Amino acid sequence: MPKSLLKTFTTADLSRLIEMAWEDRTPFDAIEASFGVSEPQVIAIMRQALKRGSFELWRKRVSGRATKHKALRSKTVLRAYCTTQYKQR
Repeated sequence: MPKSLLKTFTTADLSRLIEMAWEDRTPFDAIEASFGVSEPQVIAIMRQALKRGSFELWRKRVSGRATKHKALRSKTVLRAYCTTQYKQR
C-alpha cells in the first residue's frame, strides 16, 4: 500500500482505525464500512503505523480469530463491540 493512502486519513481517523483493528469484536467488514479499506489494506496500515513488535503481536492476535471475520463469527454475536466500550465517564 502506498504511504499516500496512510496520509489520506486524519490523525483522529487513523487512531480510530487502529483502535478498531485492535478490538477483538470489531470485524474487518466494519472497518471497511467505516473507512473504505479492505483487510489487506488494514494489515498494511497496521504494519506502517505500529512498531514491529506491536504489529507482530497484533497479527498473531487477529490471525484466524473468528470475531474479526464476519463469515467465521457465531450467529449469536450481534454487535461489533463490547457493551462497556463506549460508556461515558
